[in-house]
Amino acid sequence: MSDTKDFVPALGRHELTGDYDRVIAIMTRERRWRAQLLAFATPQAGETIIDVGCGTGTFALMLQAACPGARVIAVDPDPKVLEIARRKAAGAGGAGGAVEWRQGFGDELASVAELGSVDKVVSSLVLHQCALPVKRAILASMFAVLKPGGRLAIADYGAQRSLLMRLLFRQVQALDGFENTQPNADGVIPQLMAEAGFQEVSEGRVVPTPTGSISLYSATRGPI
Repeated sequence: MSDTKDFVPALGRHELTGDYDRVIAIMTRERRWRAQLLAFATPQAGETIIDVGCGTGTFALMLQAACPGARVIAVDPDPKVLEIARRKAAGAGGAGGAVEWRQGFGDELASVAELGSVDKVVSSLVLHQCALPVKRAILASMFAVLKPGGRLAIADYGAQRSLLMRLLFRQVQALDGFENTQPNADGVIPQLMAEAGFQEVSEGRVVPTPTGSISLYSATRGPI
């Protein structure tokens, strides 16, 4: 991992990191879409699962609690959110202590797992913050570490299909930048997933929230 690479911090600004969990809970209907993402991920004992852009660790801890027999690797470039995640894991006890917290970038997953060795990759609220070339690079990195037949599950802001959702999504765009977020609002993510080589790309759920609609995507890496 390069220490000099840039990333958009939680809520778009470093000074807001401490408020991330509270804001996400209130403004994104978090319980609903995280539960659906967990259903998409269906963690199983013996699997290796990477949570890309794990943030403060909420979903990584959900994965580990749902299936203590899975190996969960949680990756984020921001040391501040990883520190929050480790504190949450310590407070949760039990299976939460088994999560492996790694500082790293989503487009450099080969630094945390061997190519073709991972059963599932998950990610939530990451791609909308990234420039278009970085979105592509992250999806390519996800594809590279997955086994043939491995699965990808993503929850993120997707196509904003109504005027109301587009207006609400402007709150996110004001924080995370219009250039990075507009491709998501235009519905580009399924196309980028397919371009990365993923098969069976699907937008399985759309959850309207006070900050725009969040889409749940799934796909598989086909056989070599």
